[in-house]
Amino acid sequence: MYIQNGVLAIFSKIKEGFWFLKSMRVHALLALFIIGIIPLLFFSWEILNTYDSTATNQRKAEVQSQGNSLANLLVSSGYLQDSTIEEVNTEVLRLANLYEGRILVIDNKLNILKDTYGVEDGNIIISEDVIKCLKGSSSVFHNNHANNIEMTIPITQTSSKEIAGVILMNFSTKNIQNIYTILYKKTTVLFVTTIILIFIYAFFYSGVFTKPFLNLKKAIGHLTEGYMDDEVKIDGFYEVQQISISLNQMLTRIKNLENSRQEFVSNVSHELKTPLTSVKVLADSLLMQENVQPELYREFLIDIADEIERENKIINDLLSLVKLDKTASDMNITSIKINDLLELVLKRLRPIAKKNNIELIYESYRPVIAEVDEVKLSLAFSNLIENAIKYNVEDGWVRVSLNADHKYFYVKVSDSGIGIPEEAQDSIFDRFYRVDKARSRGTGGTGLGLAITKNAVHMHKGAIKVYSKENEGTTFTVRIPINYIA
Repeated sequence: MYIQNGVLAIFSKIKEGFWFLKSMRVHALLALFIIGIIPLLFFSWEILNTYDSTATNQRKAEVQSQGNSLANLLVSSGYLQDSTIEEVNTEVLRLANLYEGRILVIDNKLNILKDTYGVEDGNIIISEDVIKCLKGSSSVFHNNHANNIEMTIPITQTSSKEIAGVILMNFSTKNIQNIYTILYKKTTVLFVTTIILIFIYAFFYSGVFTKPFLNLKKAIGHLTEGYMDDEVKIDGFYEVQQISISLNQMLTRIKNLENSRQEFVSNVSHELKTPLTSVKVLADSLLMQENVQPELYREFLIDIADEIERENKIINDLLSLVKLDKTASDMNITSIKINDLLELVLKRLRPIAKKNNIELIYESYRPVIAEVDEVKLSLAFSNLIENAIKYNVEDGWVRVSLNADHKYFYVKVSDSGIGIPEEAQDSIFDRFYRVDKARSRGTGGTGLGLAITKNAVHMHKGAIKVYSKENEGTTFTVRIPINYIA
C-alpha cells in the first residue's frame, strides 16, 4: 500500500513537472512548427530524389543511344572481322572518355576485341550478362555505391538479324552524384534556415495567439479581486471577443442579481418589520386606553389580523422558494389530468377575481394527462394567474388556455392588465425583482412569485416565456413535457 502511494506520488510530481505540455502556446508552437517542417522536408526529399532518378535515367538513355550507334558502326565497318580499323577504335575511345567509363567490344565467341583500358585485349570474358546479351537479353545495372552503370548492348547483323557480338559499357555517374551532393548541401542549408525562421515565426505567433487568453485570465483575476464594476474588454480574435462579451453579460447578470438580493434584504427587512410595528402600535393603543368599546377592539383586531396575514405570506413565499431550490430527487411525480388541476387553481382564485371585478376565462382544447409534481405545478400556475388578477385594470379579464401536442402541453395565461415595461422583461424572473416596488407592496407582492414559477417549470424540464406591452396586457406561455424525464 505504501509502495503504491509512493509510486502514485512520483508520477504526480512528474506530471506536474511537465505542466507546459498542457499549455496552449506550446501546442500552437508545435502545431505551426510541424505544419511548416513536414511539407518542407517532403518537398526537399522529393526534389533530390527526382533529380537523382531523372538525371540517372537520362544518362542511361543517352548512353544507350550512343551504344546503339556504336553497334551499327561496328557492323557496317566490319570491325568484328578486323579490329584494327583506326577510325572505329578512335570512336570507341572517344565515347569511353566522354562518359568517363570503359568499353569492351566482344564477339560471339566471348573474345574481347577491344578494351579501352587496354588491359583485356585478346582475352576471353566469362560474364553472365554478356552471355545473356548474346542470347538476346540486354541488361542495365546501376551500382549506387560505386557510382557507375554497367550496360550490355547487342551487336546485331543488319541482314540476318543475328547477334554477332556485345558491347559492354561501364560508365561513371560521379558527376551526377557530385551535383546531387551540391544540391543536398544547399537544400540542407535552406532547410535548416527555413526551420529556424519557422520556429521564430511559430514562437512569436503562438505568443500573439495566446496573448488574448492571457489578457482574459488577467481580467478574470482582476474581477476575482473584487473589481466587479470594471468591464472586461479583450482585443484579439473574434472568438475571444465573444468570450469577453459573454463574460460581461454574465457579470451584468451577477451584478443585477446581487443588487436584487441586497435590495431584497432591505425590502424584506422592511416588510417583516412593518407588520410587527403596526401590530405593536395597535396593541399599545388598546392598552393605553381605558373603557375601550368592543367595536374599537374588533376594528383593531381586524387590522392586527391583516398585518399578521401579510407577514405570513412573505414567510410562505420564502419557504416555497427554499423548497424549490432542492434537487429534482424531491420531485413527487404522478400522472394527473392537467385540466382538473387548472380548474382547481381557478376555483381557488375566483373569489379574488370577483373581488377585483376581473372576468376569469378558461379554455381547454383537449384532455391532457401528464406526469408532473402536482403541488409544485399548482403553485406555479397559481402565481401566474394571481399576478394576472392583481396587476389588471378595472373590469378587466384573464384568459387561461390549455392545449397539447404529442410531446408537450401548453398553458397560456393572458390578461388585459397594465403590462410590463420592455426593459424589465429580462429581469422579472429574477429572485427578489419587482417591477414597481410601491405597487407590489400595495398588492402584497414580495418579488418571489415569478422566480418560484420559473423554478417549478424548469424542474419539470419545461420553458416559460413572456410577451407584454405596457397598458396593453401580458401573456405568459408555459411549455412542459407530457412525460417527465428525470
